[in-house]
Amino acid sequence: MDTRALIQDLNRCQGWELTETLTIQQLEGWLAERLNEWVRWDFNALVSFLYRMDISESRLRVLLKEKPGEDAGMIIAKMVLERQWQKIETRNRFRREEKGDASDEEKW
Repeated sequence: MDTRALIQDLNRCQGWELTETLTIQQLEGWLAERLNEWVRWDFNALVSFLYRMDISESRLRVLLKEKPGEDAGMIIAKMVLERQWQKIETRNRFRREEKGDASDEEKW
């Protein structure tokens, strides 16, 4: 997973100004802290963010239920970064296909 690509994408789509030198652990920690603040103080902002990030509500509920003693912000942060990485990979794959770099099998 390319942490720089994740940070660039989050900065672009969220308007954040995260430094690209963050490690994945630092990024997860920063995001978890922000998410926990939203859980406590601005639940509507959290719900809106999760909707924009396209986070599965049912999967989130399952994970939170399976890990009752864990930090909810960290669980959600990992989900957000995983989903963001999926989006980056999908965009990259479609760019390759548009350029004709994909094999016929990959096109299907």
